[in-house]
Amino acid sequence: MKSVAFFNNKGGVGKTTLLCNVAAYISLHERKKVCVVDADPQCNATQYFFDEETIEKLYSDEDSFTIYKIIEPLSLGEGYNKKIAVRRAKRFGVDVIPGDPRLALTEDLLAKDWGEARAGEVRGIRTSLVFSALMEKLEGYDYVFFDVSPSLGAINRSIMLSSDYFISPVSLDIFSLKAFENIANWIEDWWKDWQRGLENVKRKDSIPDLHYGKPSFIGYVTQSYLAKRDSQGQRRAVQAYENIRTQIDDVIKDNGLASGIDDGDYEIGTVPNLFSLVPMSQSHHTPIFGLSARDGVVGAHFSKVKDSKDIFQKVSAGLLERTRG
Repeated sequence: MKSVAFFNNKGGVGKTTLLCNVAAYISLHERKKVCVVDADPQCNATQYFFDEETIEKLYSDEDSFTIYKIIEPLSLGEGYNKKIAVRRAKRFGVDVIPGDPRLALTEDLLAKDWGEARAGEVRGIRTSLVFSALMEKLEGYDYVFFDVSPSLGAINRSIMLSSDYFISPVSLDIFSLKAFENIANWIEDWWKDWQRGLENVKRKDSIPDLHYGKPSFIGYVTQSYLAKRDSQGQRRAVQAYENIRTQIDDVIKDNGLASGIDDGDYEIGTVPNLFSLVPMSQSHHTPIFGLSARDGVVGAHFSKVKDSKDIFQKVSAGLLERTRG
């Protein structure tokens, strides 16, 4: 099983749309067993996967299993949750641990216990490994994808600690360059703190026997740019965006994020602006490439839907290739 966080410190980059469509493609067309963990308190992935009736039932029932139930027992001093439950997003072909706005309330707990982890206290280490404990219960999947918030906070730190890899959706603007600098510095800082904390533990046999590590960066996906076709019929980003894209690789290399990418090609793929197909996909709770006439697709939209399948196939192929290890 491989765990991958879709992560960027910069918001508004189409992260959730990318994750949901890549997860669907890998499940439906690559025949992999996929679970999506909606770990963003905004719950955008959950809203994408499920209709309003399902969501209303989910949040009106206190016994419904959401991401909050992963951490709640720790806040009550009860240890890791021994049971999990998933929901099937049928048209996407994936299982989902739904998001929960209450997840935001656990930020302080995870931040406080991180301080204990840094000092070598086992309680803090156990709390910080809460998502690693979740991974053990999801061992039957080929891939677990985390949808996370655009934050450099305690929740995302614990998620990244449990992730094998992370991929970054980016918009082609100057702020994406600064975001990569922030991410590189943040990961390096907390990884040093984590290693120091483990060294300070007095009884090494009391450390939970769970998988954790510093996640490997596997590349980025450029999104929502305007593109035109060249004389050979290939899509090319307009020049203003291309100028930014060429700088991204240098920032990644200069900040030490590229160590896990052998060929020096950090861009996994591109997702141009798909315009009205995105809200249509969201309102019908189906992948963009799965839209059909029953969802309101007419005329020229059919060719755009076909194009979107090729787009997500290329991104998915790149992700699979870089996580085979």
